[in-house]
Amino acid sequence: MRKLAYGENRKLSWTDKWGSYLSRRPLLKYVQQSRPAHVVEIGCGYDAHLLQDLRPFCTSAMGIDIRTDKSVPDIEMVDFVIERELPMLADESADFILMNNVLEHLWHPLEVLQEANRALKDGGMLFVNVPSWWGKRFLECSAFKLGYSAILEIDDHKMYYGVRDLWPLLVRAGFRPQHIRAGNHKFGLNTYAWARRGPPGEST
Repeated sequence: MRKLAYGENRKLSWTDKWGSYLSRRPLLKYVQQSRPAHVVEIGCGYDAHLLQDLRPFCTSAMGIDIRTDKSVPDIEMVDFVIERELPMLADESADFILMNNVLEHLWHPLEVLQEANRALKDGGMLFVNVPSWWGKRFLECSAFKLGYSAILEIDDHKMYYGVRDLWPLLVRAGFRPQHIRAGNHKFGLNTYAWARRGPPGEST
């Protein structure tokens, strides 16, 4: 089990910052337009940089990771092991849940997605971003050969995801196919999915 959160005790590399920038655009657009009341980022990293960008456009925000910086303003920062303690989140409490480059680090991704579904309000949205199998080549070359990415981060990966891998997981987690939109972005290096929790009777 990892002991440090993403971005803790090290500066982000240019590849980290580039990837974060590409992820930020669709998320910022969605949050600016929908103005979700309560946003939760699962696996926010030590400083919750992405959540800080989203914070002005929501009423409240919570960042969750194994270790977090409690001095981040206006965000409830919570330390716990995601797979073990995510059930602590209240039922139907979040309007938007974000998992950006998290699922690939988990041994039990289905259970985490099920907990995210449970924690969403009816009509609430989940966003998942993960490295694709094509991205695997880029990330491993960047980390293991060129030294541009953190080796410990890439060595912690348990899985890579194409749409054919991610879409069935979301369905098994309780999201209905009609409420799932998935595809590839970041020049094919990443797979994303938007999944909305349907009304009562549809999410089980």
